[in-house]
Amino acid sequence: MKIVEVAVGVIKRGNQIYISKRADDLHQGGKWEFPGGKREANETIEQALARELSEEIGIKVTKQSHFMLFEHDYGDKKVRLDVRLVEGFEGKEHHQEGQQSQWVDINDLSQFTFPDANKVIIDKLVSLFID
Repeated sequence: MKIVEVAVGVIKRGNQIYISKRADDLHQGGKWEFPGGKREANETIEQALARELSEEIGIKVTKQSHFMLFEHDYGDKKVRLDVRLVEGFEGKEHHQEGQQSQWVDINDLSQFTFPDANKVIIDKLVSLFID
């Protein structure tokens, strides 16, 4: 089974993280996620994330850094998530594709339903940024 490489953006503003809801017709549809998308063959992970966040939520990334890299097997699909922490951007975030999106306090992320792969991201966010 081919592994899908995905650039994931954890967009952080103070103690809040920007999340969006996946369209119902997508893999893991109807669940909340950190914005991002598939890396194209000719892109670095930084370029892929910048492109995806521009297309999805209309922002220009000005500061991103490595957060974590891991693989997850959903059974029907394998993904390699290259997660980047985005702490600088220009523009007003708004979902270009009509999806629900919102800023959520890091403490409240566990109240939302995310794809299973995202649980390790949430755990790391809570352990690093919450006292």
